[in-house]
Amino acid sequence: MATQRDYYEVLGVGRTSSGEEIKKAYRKLAMQHHPDRNPDNPEAEAKFKEAAEAYDVLRDAEKRAQYDRFGHAGLGGNAGFASNEDIFAHFGDVFGDLFGFSMGGRRGGRPRAQRGSDLRYNLTINFRQAAKGDTVSISIPRHKNCPVCGGSGAEKGTSKEQCRQCGGAGQIRHSQGFFQISVPCPVCHGAGEIIPHPCPRCKATGIVEEVRELAVRVPAGVDTGNRLRLREEGEAGLSGGAPGDLYVVIQVEDDKTFEREGQNLIFMQEIPMVQAALGGKIEIPTLDEPITVDIPAGTQHGEIFRIKGKGLPYPGRESSGDLLVDVRVKIPTRLSSRQEELLREFAQIETAKPLAKAKKIMKKVGKAMGLD
Repeated sequence: MATQRDYYEVLGVGRTSSGEEIKKAYRKLAMQHHPDRNPDNPEAEAKFKEAAEAYDVLRDAEKRAQYDRFGHAGLGGNAGFASNEDIFAHFGDVFGDLFGFSMGGRRGGRPRAQRGSDLRYNLTINFRQAAKGDTVSISIPRHKNCPVCGGSGAEKGTSKEQCRQCGGAGQIRHSQGFFQISVPCPVCHGAGEIIPHPCPRCKATGIVEEVRELAVRVPAGVDTGNRLRLREEGEAGLSGGAPGDLYVVIQVEDDKTFEREGQNLIFMQEIPMVQAALGGKIEIPTLDEPITVDIPAGTQHGEIFRIKGKGLPYPGRESSGDLLVDVRVKIPTRLSSRQEELLREFAQIETAKPLAKAKKIMKKVGKAMGLD
């Protein structure tokens, strides 16, 4: 079995060559070994195909990375062309750069079925819709196959006819020096067919515009940047091709109550300093009903309490993130004379007396502040 040559060697470029350098090297080889310039020369044709195969891989960043890492084995057999016409069709831009028109293109210019374009819709939802999921109605302007002619472009009861100018080829060939040049037929514009009786609804285009109302199911737990794919809700295909898809890109508004960290929720809760010292119970909001959380004695400013499973659900799963309660100890800015007296007393005995007495003083402080 013949060993495949290194693609960089085939094109005569280095492994660090830029895309433009690779393209330039390929064009030079393509011109040198072009079949019209080397008629009945199997060796030139083989080199022409070899150069096209190398260029197809090295011009594509993903294929090139796979090739650089694993060699020919990394391409999984996805390289090469069945015929010269496939090469011309695939790299028409390269030859077009040189000649300004199609060169050696596909014979028989009848249009092939083409899949429709994908569409994007930016959908903004509020935080609660993202948390619980919702069904949202959207309006999408798009094109679809004409319902009168079925996408053919011909008036009902009539059909397309073969172009007499090009005989259905879609191209007219001219000889120019060494080359056989193909240019689009000026009558059918490369289609190979004409429409003598255009459809009155779509004016021979085969497509019409519509505004389609869609119900989009937003799953619970989505985040900004998530995409929902609605199959075949994009633009209509051409010449009988399938419609494209619609991608709904989610934008979630911020919430006034919670901050979000992935699927976890963060709730900031202020508590008085006396409650932080003595402990107690606080009521915390959740996505559902409020819950009561125990605050242990000696809780510090910035301490976080984790409540399992009270965050946002993971889309498509039964589990959820957590609710993180970020405790902020509130220091009073104004004290009565009695409150100040008790705090000074607490400060004096804090390190000299047992903890029990210190707590007793703090209870007095709390009572004086109306927190008992």
